[in-house]
Formats: sequence, structure tokens, C-alpha cells
Amino acid sequence: MESPLADPSPLADRVYRRLFSAQVIALAGTGLTTIALALLAFDLAGSAAGQVLGTALVLKMVAYVGIAPLIGSFADRLPRRSFLIGMDIVRAALVMCLPFITEIWQIYLLIFLLNACSAGFTPTFQATIPDVLPDDARYTRALSLSRLAYDLENLLSPVLAGLLLTLLSYNALFSINAVTFLISAALVWSVTLPVVRATQEGSGWSNVTFGIRAFLATPRLRGLVALSMAVASAGAMVIVNTVVIVRERFDGSETDVAVAFAAFGAGSMIVALALPTILDRYPDRPFMIAGGAVMAFGLLIGLADPSFNFLLLVWLLLGAGSSLIQTPAGRLLKRSAHESGRPAIFSAQFALSHGCWLLGYAAAGWFSVLIGIPGTFLVLGLVALLATIIALSIWPAADPEEIEHEHAALVHAHAHTHDEHHQHEHEGWEGPEPHEHEHEHQPVRHKHPYIIDLHHPVWPEP
Repeated sequence: MESPLADPSPLADRVYRRLFSAQVIALAGTGLTTIALALLAFDLAGSAAGQVLGTALVLKMVAYVGIAPLIGSFADRLPRRSFLIGMDIVRAALVMCLPFITEIWQIYLLIFLLNACSAGFTPTFQATIPDVLPDDARYTRALSLSRLAYDLENLLSPVLAGLLLTLLSYNALFSINAVTFLISAALVWSVTLPVVRATQEGSGWSNVTFGIRAFLATPRLRGLVALSMAVASAGAMVIVNTVVIVRERFDGSETDVAVAFAAFGAGSMIVALALPTILDRYPDRPFMIAGGAVMAFGLLIGLADPSFNFLLLVWLLLGAGSSLIQTPAGRLLKRSAHESGRPAIFSAQFALSHGCWLLGYAAAGWFSVLIGIPGTFLVLGLVALLATIIALSIWPAADPEEIEHEHAALVHAHAHTHDEHHQHEHEGWEGPEPHEHEHEHQPVRHKHPYIIDLHHPVWPEP
């Protein structure tokens, strides 16, 4: 393990540097497709383009929520590099089909398939980074860089798309996105990823649901789900209603809309840059809880609605609160899974957090029509506040990594390797590890980093 004192920057690691480059390039291309897709929808549906895009957004979330746990259940059994490259190539092929669309249902189909591939690629990619950067200091800074990459994509992609559209048709943006996916695949191909043995026990439906079950059995991760709802409440308010608030309530221009989005991104980026150094010395929980409180406060004071400049301050607060939660989230996932279980845990987070976003988008859109913008601020502010209170109550302040616990005697059979839980004699017929045969566990009381798995199905009572 490299010392964080030597060079804490994750970019000093060649493998991570190329993986991060792949992420940034793919995100930039995806941002261009988002703009081009809106223009394609307008060409096909005219004034109903908003409805088409809204339906496509729902299908995107459905793909994320439904597909991620399924892929996470077997991702540890696949060659990780080949899987990531394959997903990039398939995404490139699907994006290249978008210029040839002539019917709205074809948009829905391709968007669902494209995001189903992303639901496989993204959690597996995220689960790879802790193995590439085992040092906590470097990994924390990698999480910050990832947050910055997403924020920059939101800020810069519309600008880049605007410049390209002065020279090219929007269909060319789809082709550029396909190229970015292929470049991403080439960068992943250029590195050797750590090999993680597939030791996840169980089969069939048990493996499909393992990530969700392990996630919801871990107190800190249950807290993360609640805080994800707070993030979705604030983020959905910004994404869905910024244009309505700026254009209709403040009679602002398109530039003002861009400035408002930039304020949200700026708040997120400021925190993402400052947080890694702080997290080297302090635990994650206080900052993540504070993030939920900041977002609840920002949404509730949005009711005041006095001026455009005040809105920019509110959006800045919402961006900062969002980053206080999203930047350290990967640290919680890393602590809460074995190496072989990380794809399932990261996939569970991907699915559950996007489930929260699905609810947030629906609430922000429907309530803005039914009860108006001030009422929507109130409802989503109360949701964020309740989510933060729930996180505060279900995520204990005392959250040690190692927990003393007791195991009763047990005889069972499953695929295993010889580790701290499997020390027994063999007769020679069992075959190479991991192998499966009936074996006995003696009763024991011990202490070690506690992670939900076959031998630790429930969290011990404090």
C-alpha cells in the first residue's frame, strides 16, 4: 500500500489516471448526447418534446433501478476489464443508431438499452477504483475528482454542444459520443486491473438480491439511502424547475437559466475540492448529516423567493449540501463490502439512489403543477428534512469498523476459500479453491471489520 504522505493525488497512479480519463471523456460525450436528444425529440414530437424527454428520463431511471442489481449479482464472476470494454462498445453502437431514428418509440427503446448498459458499466467501474487505489487518502481524493467530473460535465457540456452546433448538425453529436465511448474502451484496455476472486456465496435470486439485502442490513448504508432521498429532493428541484422559476417567476433570460445551474454546480465543486483534506482527519457521518441539513434549509428558505440573486444563493447551498453527501459516499461503500462483494454493493447504491431520483423527479414535476413552486419548495424541503432526521437516527454516531461478535456452531456447504472463517482439514477430493463442500464452523467470539455476508447476515446489536 502506497503511503498517502508520498503523493496523495490519485492521478499519480497510472492505472487510475487512465481510468479517470476514460470517465471524463465518456461523460463529455454523454453530455453532448443529452443536448442532441432534446433536439431530436423536438424534430419528432414538436411541442410534445417535453413529454417525450420526460418519458425517456423515467425509462432511464427504470433501467438503472432494475438492471444494476441484476448485473451486480454476477459482475464479480466476469473478467472486469473485458466487461467494461464490452459495455463501452455496445454503448457506442447504440448511440450510433440514434441519428437513424424516425419514430418516438425507437427513442424509448434505445434510451432504455443505452442506460441498461450504463447500469452495468458505472457501478462496476466505481467498484474497481477502491481496488486500484487501496490507500484511503488517495481513494478519497479520487471520489472528489469523480464528483468534479460530473459537475464539470453538467456545466461544460451545454457550452461545448452550443459551439459544435454552430458547425455541425445535432446528429454529429451522437457520432462524437460514440467515439468517446470507444476512446473510453481503449483506455480501459490499456491498463491491467486488479484480479478479484469471485467468492460471493449463493446462487440465483439470492445473488441478485444480495447487494440490496447487504446494503439495507448495514446501518451506515441505510443512512446513506435516506440521505440519497435528500439529495434527490434538492437535485430534482434544481433540474426540473430551474427554467420555470427563472423564466416565469423572475422573467429571466436563457443566460440566467445557465447561471442558475452554474450556481448549483459551483456549490458542489467548492465542497468536492475542500472535503478530501478534511476527511483525512474526521469521520464521514457529521459532514454527510450536515449535507442533508443544508439541503433541507436551502429548500425551505426557497419559499421566501425574493429575487434572482437570492435564488442563486439557494442553489449554491443545495449544490454544496449535495456534494457533502455524494463525495464521501464511496468511502462508506468501500468500508461495507469485501472486494468480491463490491460490484453488488455499488450496484445496490446505484439502483437505490436512482430510485430516490425517480421519486424526486416525479415529485418536483407534479407538485410544481398541482401546488405551485412555493408549495414544491415546502414539500421537498420537508422530505429532505425528514430524510436527514431518519439518517441521523438509523446511522449510529458510534460506527466502528471492527465489532466484537459471536458465532454459534454451524454446518453448511457453499463455495469458499480458506480465510479467517474457513480453517478445516481436507481429504483431497475437494479441488482447488474456491471449492464447495460441507464443512463445520466451531462456535467463536472474535473481533474484525464487520461486513454483511453469508457468515454475518445481520448486524450485531450494540
